Amino acid sequence: MADFTSKLIMVAEQNEVTKGIIAEASAQKLEALTSHMLKVNEHLNLTAIRDEDGVILKHLVDSSACVPYIPFGAKVADVGCGGGFPSLVIAILREDVSVFGVDSVAKKVKYVDETAHLLGLDNVSVSSRRAEELGQDKKYREAFDIVTARAVARLNILCELCVPLLKVGGKFIAMKSLTTEEELEEAKNAILQVGAEVKSVDRYTLKNDTEILDRTIIVIEKVKQTPSKYPRNNSQIAKKPL
Repeated sequence: MADFTSKLIMVAEQNEVTKGIIAEASAQKLEALTSHMLKVNEHLNLTAIRDEDGVILKHLVDSSACVPYIPFGAKVADVGCGGGFPSLVIAILREDVSVFGVDSVAKKVKYVDETAHLLGLDNVSVSSRRAEELGQDKKYREAFDIVTARAVARLNILCELCVPLLKVGGKFIAMKSLTTEEELEEAKNAILQVGAEVKSVDRYTLKNDTEILDRTIIVIEKVKQTPSKYPRNNSQIAKKPL
């Protein structure tokens, strides 16, 4: 194996939450993803993380931590897919699922789409429409088994954007760098209003030889249909979050 793929697998294996997730074939595709991303990043601001160790730990391994939460064959929406994390990582590691990348920045959506084609990922589709618009569209409302969001917004806002996209019984996986009790408390009303409840709050660390990161995955399950008034439009959400 090349140095990059060896290092990637080593870092994934030394962290309990990502152990066994990244195999050699997947690591090679993730290396190709990284090479392409860094090349595009020279003219399109996808990430401030450009060093190999940083990309491995903070993008690839970090994104892979949500994979065990995704059931077989799931329809996944990634809200705020940005530079393709975790959407492209999920698509590489889980060929059994379909991934729908959502971001309001058209250039980033185009990048995710082009990268998926470059890597031969036929389980990826994208949209540059806002999540709150998709949540009111019959084609997408209550259409997904899993919705992910990684470092996009505060939890109360994310719940209004993401939960309407879920089928009843589906789960919203919020990936946070470090979520405080304050943010969870702040989101209590939003979670209730959109017909969901917190299933788990999983705190863990990710590390390589030089760095340790604190991470949290919050799993929120949709237990009943979201009232039709949610999600509201962007200006209403910004002016008065739930």
